[in-house]
Amino acid sequence: MSTRTALTVPRLRRLDPLGALLAAAGAVAAVFLPFVVLKSNRIVPGDPRALLEVLPAWGALGCQVILICAALAALRVSNPRVRLGAALLGVVAVALAVAAAGDALTPAGNKVVRVSPGAGFWVLLVCLGLMATDATTRMRPGPGLRVLLLAVSIAVAGLALAHGTFDHLSVMREYAVNADRFAREARQHVWLALGSLAAAVLVALPTGILCHRVPRLRSGVLGTLNVIQTIPAIALFGILMAPLGALAAAVPLAAALGIRGIGAAPAAVALFLYSLLPIAANTVAGLKRVPRAAVEAARGMGMTSWQILTGIELILALPVILTGIRIVLVQNIGMVTVAALIGGGGLGTFVFQGIGQTAIDLVLLGAIPIVTLAFSAAVVLDALAEVLDRARQ
Repeated sequence: MSTRTALTVPRLRRLDPLGALLAAAGAVAAVFLPFVVLKSNRIVPGDPRALLEVLPAWGALGCQVILICAALAALRVSNPRVRLGAALLGVVAVALAVAAAGDALTPAGNKVVRVSPGAGFWVLLVCLGLMATDATTRMRPGPGLRVLLLAVSIAVAGLALAHGTFDHLSVMREYAVNADRFAREARQHVWLALGSLAAAVLVALPTGILCHRVPRLRSGVLGTLNVIQTIPAIALFGILMAPLGALAAAVPLAAALGIRGIGAAPAAVALFLYSLLPIAANTVAGLKRVPRAAVEAARGMGMTSWQILTGIELILALPVILTGIRIVLVQNIGMVTVAALIGGGGLGTFVFQGIGQTAIDLVLLGAIPIVTLAFSAAVVLDALAEVLDRARQ
């Protein structure tokens, strides 16, 4: 009797394609790109420095070990929780390394020297962020957990900034100089984005309901709104300057209310016009999704048309309508940036001022909060739409 012995050799798991790409990009950034840039002032080009040049040997070695572990997790590990943990640990290591570099390179009491994160830092941060996002997607967290993760991330970043961990970095130096103005422009940015959205909801929601109830109006109304959507933002701002300026000159009350050819008024009107199409179109799409049987059952129970609309149709269509509102809010947060060109204020003021002064750190002071606001709005409204969609089912 012969016994066949089979030797089983464990097969190596195939490399994760996204992980391989991120690991390769991160390795190139860590080896060939500067980790920080030391500048004698905020405008001059500066002197690039590698990670090994700005940290003690033990600190640079520890950061490299963590990054290598994150790369191995991206390449070989399939467990999304392990991948997420490795990515977040890498983000913390890179953030602490750039903060330590700022502390090490800034002379005591010197307010002129600038230490800016270099290309290597930004590439590593983007790679680790994409890895964390991919791991979170693979975990398929519920809407509540997604919002909680966002809140924790923002809270940790806020505490680190408030603690002064990054005070010697150039972006925080710019913030220290512009702290009062930053708060004012941030409020203006949020006000323009949310105010134009609220006005658009009040107009676009009834418009969408009307287009649903009277189909012959649909193509004309949505087609007109689509034409407005195709006009470039800066062109629409310019188009609105002349009539609003004439209105301010002819009606003193309008000028007293702040309606002028430049400033927040043309920006708010333009954002309002851009917001109409996504909300109206999604209202039509959401109402079309309402089951006919539900409407007929409600009518059979003696409900009036208004009761059916408010109690049945709009409730069932709300997830789709919220998707349109999410698109508009994210769009508006980004487009308010351009409003700074016509005196509308907002965080775009720092972006364009930094471009004019060739001060990239001032650009980042405006750009980073804009990206954070847009991303946060998208996550929160996506979660809310998902909750309502589940309740609908």
